[in-house]
Amino acid sequence: MGLEAECTVSHQGRESFGKARLEEKDLFFKGDFRLKVPFQEIDALEVKGGDLVLEFGGQQASIRLGRPAAEKWYVKIRYPRTLLDKLGVKPEHRVSLDGVDDDTFLGQLHARAREVLLEPAPDSDLIFLQAEEVSRLENLGALRPSIQPAGAIWVLWPKGQQHIKEGDVRGAARSVGLVDVKVVSFSDRLSGLKLMIPRNQR
Repeated sequence: MGLEAECTVSHQGRESFGKARLEEKDLFFKGDFRLKVPFQEIDALEVKGGDLVLEFGGQQASIRLGRPAAEKWYVKIRYPRTLLDKLGVKPEHRVSLDGVDDDTFLGQLHARAREVLLEPAPDSDLIFLQAEEVSRLENLGALRPSIQPAGAIWVLWPKGQQHIKEGDVRGAARSVGLVDVKVVSFSDRLSGLKLMIPRNQR
């Protein structure tokens, strides 16, 4: 999420200066003591003066950030970006799929995008290619002409595997004239790399 701050945190009768950091699903603090608070475990959250006050698991912590920062952190925790937000899926988009087998993701796509096609189609704003093996990356050459000039192909591949790595995806992309612009954690199992046509070729 890209938010971190040096601040003072009060927790269970203790107070410490240190560094607080927001990640995708958790709040961390490292000082004289450490905290890790998953967003899903936060029972109450409010801004009091310049403090962000949270209750979780019967405990309370107060993070002294100053009011503007405390309000920004509040919004980030209370309204985290969804997966579709991170992937850049918009209501007006035409989205094509190539081998994606995540039913939850498909349901989310159908709820947001104008059109969702279960196989690659021309004039797609986004194409999602699931690559369980390196050989699946050979599809990139055929998919490139199917995206809009400013469109993108998201390649999804298994995390922590030796038989297919991020370097394989990047290399396959370069070989067909695509550049990588963003990487995300798509799920607990899959990473995602966003590929686009270089600006000078659109």
